[in-house]
Formats: sequence, structure tokens, C-alpha cells
Amino acid sequence: MRIIVLDGHTLNPCDNPWTQIETLGELTVYDRTPADQIVGRARDAEIILTNKVPLSAGTLSQLPNLKFVSVLATGYNIIDTAACAARGIPVSNVPVYSTDAVAEFVFSLILDFAKRPAFHSELAKEGAWESSPDFCFWENSNFRELAGKTMGIIGFGRIGQRVGELAAAFKMNILAHSRSQSAATAFPFAWASITEILESSDFVSLHCPLTPETHGLISATSLAKMKPTAFLVNTARGSLINEQALADALNIGLIAGAACDVVSAEPILPTNPLLHAKNLTLTPHIAWAAIEARQRLMAITAENIAAFLSGNSINTV
Repeated sequence: MRIIVLDGHTLNPCDNPWTQIETLGELTVYDRTPADQIVGRARDAEIILTNKVPLSAGTLSQLPNLKFVSVLATGYNIIDTAACAARGIPVSNVPVYSTDAVAEFVFSLILDFAKRPAFHSELAKEGAWESSPDFCFWENSNFRELAGKTMGIIGFGRIGQRVGELAAAFKMNILAHSRSQSAATAFPFAWASITEILESSDFVSLHCPLTPETHGLISATSLAKMKPTAFLVNTARGSLINEQALADALNIGLIAGAACDVVSAEPILPTNPLLHAKNLTLTPHIAWAAIEARQRLMAITAENIAAFLSGNSINTV
């Protein structure tokens, strides 16, 4: 089987070899593939692996040998699944691989906001501590304990529940919102509406899918409902947030801070208002990227291919 990887760099930037997949066919890996080169590179492929390179109906129609697509991610909106289904081409994804990585990243952002270790390390290195008249020194003395604070989680799937589990370990009170309201957890939490979460939470973390209903979920109206001391975290999808509204809220101090690992257009555009927002931690879509998570993604992708080759596809969407 001829296997083509269209954008392999993020999964394996030289530390996560393709060994497991190499045993399953004739493998060719491209780090990145521009739109005008997709057909040329994939024309003879029987199996395509893609993360963010789109496979539209028009592109698929020009790939006569294609038999299987495996997405190197959980989201599969880049694939025209209807066009694949019409040709009998199964499409698989990797539904569970980064739960711990993302949940831990959420708390790295929360702890950085509440404790400010890197900020004060830089101040100490710049001489602020040595010139202090006291044995200790800090700026912006808004240090917080997490114990007793309220964590609001919007989207209570695997990652949201893992965030809740970590919050419980910090002795936080947990409010959760989910369309299904189905969850079995070993820690206490309460179901709440989105409005209740926004109004009551000290920390709000987004983990819901991007749908027409959740697009722009965090708007000027919803931000106005939050506590002025609240902190918002988004590691889910950039378009859950109205970015101009968030930038405005941060710049006038409507909320205390925010952290975004995702934005509406990636790589980020130079016109994105979040680039100049106050009290914002902005990271370049890395919450998922722990080496263990990427190794897990590679292994499950190999399982997807092996299952297809055996005639029993798994993780199909």
C-alpha cells in the first residue's frame, strides 16, 4: 500500500519516528503540503494521512487510487466525509490521545496566572530582588490560592472531566456544563448553565466542540457576566471566542486575565486583536503537543491503518 503523509512535521519534528507506519506500506512523508501540491503528491496514494491539509470533494475526485484516509488528529472537518462515503472510502481519526496533555496544560496556564513564577524569575534576574529592602519581593501582589475557588468547565467530555479531576485535587469547587449532562466522575461537581458558570466561576475553561451554536460563545455579553477577578482559558477552538470582544474586555479590566492556546485563524494573523491584549497568555496551539501524546497519536494511527488493511476499520467517523 502506498501511504502518503501530507503534513507530518507537527507530529514528528524529528523526535517521534514513523517506524510503526513504515511497516504497513510504502511510506512517503511530506512535512507540509501547499494546497496547489496536494493532488500532485497524493495522486498515486492508496492511504492518506493528514492533520490540517484539507481533502475537499474536488481534490478527492482527482485521487483515483485512494482507499483510506486517517486524520492525524481528533477533528476531521478538513475532510469531505460525504464525498469519501460516496466512494466507499473510510475515514478514521484519533479520538483519544491528548486528554492528559491538554488538561495539564490548562492548569499550567491557571497556575502561572495565580502564582506568576516565570514573571518573578525574570524580575529577579533583572535585579529587582537584590535591590529590594525586604527579604522577599513581588510585583502585582495578586497571588491566589486555588483551594476554595470555583472552576467552571464548559464542555464536559474526556478533557473537561480530566480538568475537573485536577481541579478537585486542588480542592476547588467545580461547575460543569454539557449538552448531554452525562458524566460519571469520582469527584464532586454540579451541573450548571453557561450563564451560571460565567457569573459564579473564578476560572472558566472551554472544552466544547465548535458548532454553529457555540461559535462566538464568549462574546461581549457573556464576558460582562464574569467576575472582574475571573480568568478565562481556551484550549478548545479559537472561534468559540469573539476575539475582539475578549481583547476589549481585557484592555479595560472587565476580567482579570485570559489564556488562549487557539485562535480563529492559525497561524495567527498579524491583525488578530489578541496580540495586543493586556493580561493575556497567548500560546501557539501547543496544549496537545506533549511527546507522550504525539507518540500515542502515532501508535493509534498505525492501529487505524492496520485495522483497515485487515478489513475491520476502527475509529471511523
